[in-house]
Amino acid sequence: MSITFEKDQAHKLVDKMPDNATWDDLIHEIYVCQVIESGLADSDAGKTVDVRELRAKYDLPK
Repeated sequence: MSITFEKDQAHKLVDKMPDNATWDDLIHEIYVCQVIESGLADSDAGKTVDVRELRAKYDLPK
């Protein structure tokens, strides 16, 4: 799924980075933003599983 963005969002992302940021730093920030937006979209669409269900399924501590 592709998430659209506004140019203003990209400018704000770059503006908040330090002056000595690298291309790798920028790519990392873009990736983090994309993952968060994708997760939020999945949550809004009801495509998530409650953490308690996962813990019970895999017999993990609560």
